Amino acid sequence: MHRYRSHTCVALRKPDAGSNVRLSGWVHRVRDHGGLLFIDLRDHYGVTQIVADPDSAAFKTAEEVRGEWVIRVDGEVKERDDEAINPNLPTGEIEVFAREIEVLSKAAELPLPVFGEPDYPEDIRLTYRFLDLRRETMHANMIKRSHVISSMRRRMTELGFNEFQTPILTASSPEGARDFLVPSRLHPGEFYALPQAPQIYKQLLMVSGFDRYFQIAPCFRDEDPRADRFYGEFYQLDVEMSFVTQDEILETMEPVLRDVFIEFAEGKPVTESFPRIPYDEAIRKYGTDKPDLRNPIVMEDVSEHFRDSGFKVFANILAASDKHQVWGIPARTGGSRAFCDRMNSWAQGEGQPGLGYIFWREEDGAIAGAGPLAKNIGPERTEALRQQLGLEPGDACFFAAGDPKKFHAFAGLARDRAAEELDLLDRDRFELAWIVDFPFYEWDEDNKKIDFSHNPFSMPQGGLEALESEDLLSIKAYQYDLVCNGSEIVSGGVRNHMPDLMVKAFENVGLSREEIETEFGSLYRAFQYGAPPHGGMAAGIDRIVMLLTGAKNLRDIALFPMNQQANDLLMGAPSKATAAQLQELGVRVIPQKKD
Repeated sequence: MHRYRSHTCVALRKPDAGSNVRLSGWVHRVRDHGGLLFIDLRDHYGVTQIVADPDSAAFKTAEEVRGEWVIRVDGEVKERDDEAINPNLPTGEIEVFAREIEVLSKAAELPLPVFGEPDYPEDIRLTYRFLDLRRETMHANMIKRSHVISSMRRRMTELGFNEFQTPILTASSPEGARDFLVPSRLHPGEFYALPQAPQIYKQLLMVSGFDRYFQIAPCFRDEDPRADRFYGEFYQLDVEMSFVTQDEILETMEPVLRDVFIEFAEGKPVTESFPRIPYDEAIRKYGTDKPDLRNPIVMEDVSEHFRDSGFKVFANILAASDKHQVWGIPARTGGSRAFCDRMNSWAQGEGQPGLGYIFWREEDGAIAGAGPLAKNIGPERTEALRQQLGLEPGDACFFAAGDPKKFHAFAGLARDRAAEELDLLDRDRFELAWIVDFPFYEWDEDNKKIDFSHNPFSMPQGGLEALESEDLLSIKAYQYDLVCNGSEIVSGGVRNHMPDLMVKAFENVGLSREEIETEFGSLYRAFQYGAPPHGGMAAGIDRIVMLLTGAKNLRDIALFPMNQQANDLLMGAPSKATAAQLQELGVRVIPQKKD
């Protein structure tokens, strides 16, 4: 028999009764039932119940073992009595009567419990991450992550994509975030950068004649951490294709991503055919370019009901500019003054002066609007508003007014808040949609200049002619995101592969040809020698796994993450370099002034 085990702790079933087996694992918990000791033995695969009775030679050792000790058990498999069957365990119909127990490793007093998984301070969980990862939920999350990545890799290979690894030590890139710099010992005073993404390399692969590339790529960005974004590093399914249009890219990748969700959704519904929503429409209906489509609220322009009305606040806003609008945020089942007042208080907490509303109720057999706005605009306008929005007694509507460019984000937050408060979301489903036709440029108010809206390497719709003759802020890009349940999980685009077009695109944001050749020399040179039309995308693996596991924080789906202060509590990073290390690199640390 094998030194440590003949079976794993999930392998035994009723037909194995009568077999002599050997199991090894961690003591999950010990229970004393009137002289009989029950040990739940856990390994990577599952749990098996071990029984030690006072007549067994193993009983003395069983009395000594404690939680998280590592033991080997030899014993006989027996069927459980009907009343003792545990339907929640794959091994719940059997138990192993211990004949011999060997202690392979003892555990000191635990700094955090493994059994039961109670809430515990994050600093303790991350410092003792090796214990935290023994918890059933955390362990299952990491296994699901591994399986999701394997599924992606398999599906991409089946579609004829080739996996290539691009460099980790590279040059600084213009992705928009801060780079991590690595000092060069061989070139004192010079630095490599860790890649924010393999963007330029994968485009160069297309110029090199490779047709379909993918990579499970590590990416590094010095950005502040938050619940849905790691500090430092993250992983993405990176993809690029040659001789393709935007439609072909979406049609190729949609089945991959949809089927990954279906495979790991555990029966929850997944959008079968992803709708394609233009960016402007997404902003107009949902207030955001990453809408949660589980939320049934769709905002509408209701300006005409307030133009020249008795509600002078909105009437004056509309009269001040033809760009100004009033948006209605319909909230079905929200038709109570108490709920409307709560929404108004929430808006004030968000820095707004308030949130106007109307709610409808039935009075004397008729439907009537209530609230200050209803009184000001009168019953005819109130009824026309209700008819436009399709609302009924017991429903409400909230309003945002002004320049939509300035208030759409708040309106989107109000839409989300109303749906949360009224429990309108169907949480047990995955709603996915493509957001397309992003603006190519945007106005940078801080620097008073035109800048790229999303990705500077994307192809503008209309090509060079659009860049030379159209209003720059009206130009759309062949650029797209995939969103799921309010999270952006994919970003991509058709690339600008023409050197003259590339130069013009960057000149419009203030860069000269010489600066372009310096900053993007590798791409610019490559485009001089026959670049195929190409495009691709990157899917955020961490966010996808977070959605599929139902985790609330990315740290619950990564093996050894940092904390919110960007410290690795397990390994003690970052740490100070020694004087010898700094001298070898030709680097001097300037002490930071304390406040």
